[in-house]
Amino acid sequence: MNLKFFRPYYNNLFFWLLFFAICRLVFLIYHPALLHTLSAKDVSLSFLYGLRMDLSFTGYICILPFLIFLIQPFLHSWNGNRIITIYSVSLIILFSFFTIADLGLYGAWGFRMDATPLQYLKSPKEMGASISSAPLLLLIIIFILLAGTFIFIYYKWMQHGTWQAKGCFQKKYPIFRLILIVILFIPIRGGIQKIPMNISDVYFSKKLFANQAAINLEWNLAFSILNKNSQSNPFNYFSLNQSTVLVKELYNTGTPKIPSILTTERPNIIIIILESFTAKWVGCLGAQQDATPQLDAIAKEGLLFTNIYAAGDRSEKGQVAILSAYPNQAINSIIKIPTKTLRLPAINQPLQALGYNSSYTYGGELEFANIKSYLLNIGIQNLVSKYSFPVSERTTSWGVHDEYVLNEFFNLLPERKQPFFATLFTLSSHEPYDVPIKHFIGDDETTKFKNSIYYTDSIIGNFINKSKQAPWWKNTLIVMVADHGHHLPGNDANDAPSKFHIPLIFTGGALKMKGVVNNIGSQTDIVPTILDQLKIPRNKFVWGKDLLDSSARQFAFYSFNNGFGWVTPQGTITMDNVSKKIIEKSPLSDTTNLKFGKAYMQLSYQDYLDR
Repeated sequence: MNLKFFRPYYNNLFFWLLFFAICRLVFLIYHPALLHTLSAKDVSLSFLYGLRMDLSFTGYICILPFLIFLIQPFLHSWNGNRIITIYSVSLIILFSFFTIADLGLYGAWGFRMDATPLQYLKSPKEMGASISSAPLLLLIIIFILLAGTFIFIYYKWMQHGTWQAKGCFQKKYPIFRLILIVILFIPIRGGIQKIPMNISDVYFSKKLFANQAAINLEWNLAFSILNKNSQSNPFNYFSLNQSTVLVKELYNTGTPKIPSILTTERPNIIIIILESFTAKWVGCLGAQQDATPQLDAIAKEGLLFTNIYAAGDRSEKGQVAILSAYPNQAINSIIKIPTKTLRLPAINQPLQALGYNSSYTYGGELEFANIKSYLLNIGIQNLVSKYSFPVSERTTSWGVHDEYVLNEFFNLLPERKQPFFATLFTLSSHEPYDVPIKHFIGDDETTKFKNSIYYTDSIIGNFINKSKQAPWWKNTLIVMVADHGHHLPGNDANDAPSKFHIPLIFTGGALKMKGVVNNIGSQTDIVPTILDQLKIPRNKFVWGKDLLDSSARQFAFYSFNNGFGWVTPQGTITMDNVSKKIIEKSPLSDTTNLKFGKAYMQLSYQDYLDR
C-alpha cells in the first residue's frame, strides 16, 4: 500500500492538533499573572495532558473528512476537496471565535467557557457588558491572527498538494477506509479503557489554572451543552442516606437561642442587593480602602455581620440564595429552569399571606438570566425594570444608573400599602463600571471598579438619609447584602474565599439591636434570620439557619464552577469536584470536616434535580 494514501488522513489529524496546541499557548500567554504561578513543568504537563483531549475532539472533527474519503469514489458528482475545505475553514473561524470569547470570559468568570454563556444569549447586551472590560481590540487582533494564520496554513498545504486527497478519491481499499473511520472512535472516547474520557482525565495538578489550561475548549463546550440537562447527580460522594444524616447534623443543633432585634413583629422589610459589593472594598469589614464611607457609617449605626459568604458567583444565583434561601448549583443554575423555580419557597410568600405588599425594583432588564420568570414564579406582586424609566435616564449599558433607580424606589415606597416587602437590586457597580462620577483617578479595571463602588455607596447613603425622614422609617428593617463577590481587587482565584466574602448589614428604624455579629454564614441564612424575628414558621427554608442563633453551627457553603468552598471557624477548604481533590485549605482547617461540605453539595444538588 502506497504511504501517500495515508497523507490526507494524518494531515487532517496533525493540522487540528497543531491548532489546539496554539490555542492552548494563547490561553496561557493571555493570562500572564496566572501563568507566572506555574512552573515550566506545569506548562509542559498542561500540553501533555491536554493532548489526549485534543485527540478526542480532533477525532470528532475528522469523521466527516474520513467519510468523504470513503464515499467520494462512488459519487463522482461530488467535489470532495471543496466540501472538506469549506468545512475546515468554517471550523477554523468558529473555533477562533470561541478562543477569544473564552479569553474574555475567563477573566470575568474564572472558568473555561462551557454551556453557561448560552444561557445569556437572550440578553446579548448584558452579556456584552459583562465582558466589556476585556481589551476588545486585542481580542479582535488575536482572532484575526489565529484564524488568518491557520487558513493560510491550510491553503498553503493545499497549493503544494500535500493536503489534497486525490489518492483517497480512487476506488481502492474501501474496507481499509472504513477501518480508519472506526479507529477514530478510540481517540474520541479517550482510549480503550472502560470509562470514556471526561474532564477529570486532564486534571493533573493542585493548581487550578494548570488544569484549566489543559482542557480542550471545544471539547469542554460540546460536553457541557450535551450534558447540561442531565438528571444524574455528579456529586455522589456518599450514599443518599449518609449524606442526609450529615446534613441533618449541621442543622439539628438543639434549642435555638435567638435574641430579639426588632421593635415590632410586623415591620416593613427592604432588601437592597448590592451588585458585586465584595468585602474587599468595604472598610467596616477590614478593607484598607476608602470606597465605602457611607456603608461604613450605616454599619456603625446598625447590625454588621462580618463573616458572610455569597452562595455563588453570578447575580442570578445570588437572587435565589437571598430571596429563597436556596443554595447554588456548581454546574447548573435553578433560575434557568422555570418549572423548578415554580416550586421554590421565597420570603415574600409567607409575608404576603400576612398582608404584605411585595415589589422588586431593578434598573436593568429583568429578563436577563431568567430573573423575571423567577420573580413571577415566587409571586412578587410589583415589578419595576429599566422600561419603567424614561429613555433619557437609560444612560448605562445595563440600563439605568443607581441614582435614578434609588430615587424612583424612594418615591414609590409611600404608595406601597404597609406593611411592605420591597427588594431593590443595584447595577452601576457591574462591568463596565461606566458611572457618571470619577472620584478615583485611573483607567485600569480595578480603579474603575472601585470608582463604581464609591458611586453606588454614595447613592445608598443618600437614600438612607432621606429614608430617616420618611414616616415609614421607624417601622422598617433594611437589609443590605451583595449579590456576589468579585475577583478584584487582587485577582482572586476562582475558588478563593476572599472572592466570596461579602457585606451584610441590618439597619432601619425598627432595629433595636446594634453592633457586630461574627457568626459565619451565607446568603441562604438571611431569610431564616428575618422570619425568626417575625415569628413566622420557616420550615420550608431547609437550607438556611438563623445567623443570630448562638446554638447554631457556624459554617458557610459556596459553589463555583464544578467545585465548592466550606468555611468554618477553623478556616476554609475548597474542593474541586472534577479531580476530587482539595484545591486550597487554611492551615488550621480540619479535613475531616470536609465530609459535611461534600454531603451538602451532594444533597443540595439532588434536591435541585428532584424539583
